[in-house]
Amino acid sequence: MTPDNSPRALVRYALAGLVVTAALSWTVYLVRGVLVVVYIAALVAIGLGPLVNAIERKRLLSLRQRVPRWAAILTIYLVVMGGLVVVAVLVVPPLVTQARELWTNFPELLHKGQRWLIDRGLLSRELTIREAVQQAPGGGSDAVGTLIGAVTGLVGGLFGFVTILLLAFYFLVDAEGILNTFRRLFPRSEQPRVADACVRISAKVSAWLGGQLLLAGIIGATAALGLWVMGVPYFYVLALIAALGEMIPMIGPILSAIPAIAVALTVSPTLAIAVAIFFFVQQQLENNILVPNIMQRQVGVSAVVVIIALLLGGALLGIVGAILAVPTAAILQVLFEELRPDTPES
Repeated sequence: MTPDNSPRALVRYALAGLVVTAALSWTVYLVRGVLVVVYIAALVAIGLGPLVNAIERKRLLSLRQRVPRWAAILTIYLVVMGGLVVVAVLVVPPLVTQARELWTNFPELLHKGQRWLIDRGLLSRELTIREAVQQAPGGGSDAVGTLIGAVTGLVGGLFGFVTILLLAFYFLVDAEGILNTFRRLFPRSEQPRVADACVRISAKVSAWLGGQLLLAGIIGATAALGLWVMGVPYFYVLALIAALGEMIPMIGPILSAIPAIAVALTVSPTLAIAVAIFFFVQQQLENNILVPNIMQRQVGVSAVVVIIALLLGGALLGIVGAILAVPTAAILQVLFEELRPDTPES
């Protein structure tokens, strides 16, 4: 028996491998936030890749040269940013007006609500606004901490958003070099297969982005129709908020329903209840019918896999995990199809 194959040497190799694996796992855990940001940026770059390539192939009007790749990427970014500015211009002024009206009418609404609860024996006496705030979750001494936490989260979210856009920009600019480097990690005979898998992954992630926009359009259109029929003021703005909220799984639809309910409450409590029921029914249909079927058609991932992926992603990483669940499932599907052994022909 040679020394390299002795039991002691094998034990040493196993222990060394265990230590290295544990160290790498701990390092990944420490930088998990950074890795998630890089992964999101990579998904954005993969999803926008076909659109960037299409713009890049266009010829300039006065020249025979193609559009520079960086210019194609900036064009997409400017269109997206312009759309967000238009949305902000449409949404913010009406919401500020409605918020002021709601704050003005809040004491009367609080009085009516408490009288309704007292008449049914659910409340012993009327509370002042200060007492209601102090007894609410996060009220009283925790209010300042909650506000600071919210501001910190908002600043961190904006910083992460800008970081993702910058990373995605550089990923897109150097996409060909990154792909070539990745292909060279595999044997020459396998490189065409790897390139084909990358193309399929890019197509699936792009389809996922398209599916998200389609879902947002459906939710926005149905919300506009429903709120208009019920006579809710500023229904077009509230529907736009609902469409944007659809882009954020789990908590997005809930947050987007709050402004509509608040606006309806300025009209009447009955209308606010009707709006809440409408959004509840809409989201049940969206979660159980629209999302699984649209993602199955767009991305090619079965409805069962979509639902399971959303549940697992939400359990692991919360809202971010739910957002990344479907494209990750699509990528894993392509990898599984490439790695599984070919079934022998009978």
